[in-house]
Amino acid sequence: MITDWHFYALAIPAIILLGLAKGGFAGMGALSLPLLVLVIDPVRAAAITLPLLIAQDIVGVWAFRRSVDWRLIGWMLPGAMIGIALGYGFAASVSPKAVMAAVGVISILFGLYRLWMARRPRPREIARWPEWLGTLFGVASGFTSQIAHAGQPPFQLWVLPRDLPRERLVGTTAIFFAAVNWIKVPAYLALGQFTRANLLTSFLLLPVALAATVAGVALVRRIAPERFFTAIYVLMIVVGAALTWEALA
Repeated sequence: MITDWHFYALAIPAIILLGLAKGGFAGMGALSLPLLVLVIDPVRAAAITLPLLIAQDIVGVWAFRRSVDWRLIGWMLPGAMIGIALGYGFAASVSPKAVMAAVGVISILFGLYRLWMARRPRPREIARWPEWLGTLFGVASGFTSQIAHAGQPPFQLWVLPRDLPRERLVGTTAIFFAAVNWIKVPAYLALGQFTRANLLTSFLLLPVALAATVAGVALVRRIAPERFFTAIYVLMIVVGAALTWEALA
C-alpha cells in the first residue's frame, strides 16, 4: 500500500473529481489521472483508479439505468474494445515516460477540446453521419480510456450532436463507460498492475470514491456544472503540459 502523504494529497481530490464525474458532472474526472501521474507511475496510477471507477459505476448505472440510448452504445462499444486492445499494446511496448507523455498530450487535447466546445455550437452535421462511424469514435474513446481514463472527448464528439435529453445522455455515458472499465480489467491484469499494494491503496480510497459519486448524483440535478468546468479544464491543460515537459525533458 502506498504510504507517501504526497500521493494522498493529490489522490483524494482526484478521486472526488472522479466521483462527481460518475455522478453526472461528465468530464471533471479527466483531471484525476494527470494529477496522480505527478507523483506515481502513469500505468500504476491508472491501475489504482480502475477499481474505484468500477465501484463508482455501480452508483451511476443504478441512478440512471432507465435513461439509456442502447443503439448508440451498440455501435460504439465494439470499437472501444479495439481501442482498449491498442492502448494495452502501446502501454506494454513503451517506457513509463512515453506513457506519461501520452497522458500529458491527451490531457492538453481534452482540456482544449472542452474549452472549445463551450464556446462553439455543436457540430450538427455529425448527427447526420452513418451510424457505423460511431464504431470509429468508439476506437478512439477506448484507446484514450485505456491510456488515461480519458475516453470522454471522442465519445462526446459523437454523442453530443444528437441532443439527447440530459438524463438519457448521463445514463448512456454511465452505461458505456461502465462496460469500458470492465473490458479494461484483463489489460491491466496482463500489465501486472493489480498487485496487493495497488489494490490495498484502491480499497483505502474506496469510501471517498463512493461518497463523491453519491454527492455527484445528488448535485447534478441541482447545480449547473458549467460554472466549474472552465477552471477544471484550464488546470488540466497546465497539468498536461507539466507532464509532457517532464516526460520529454
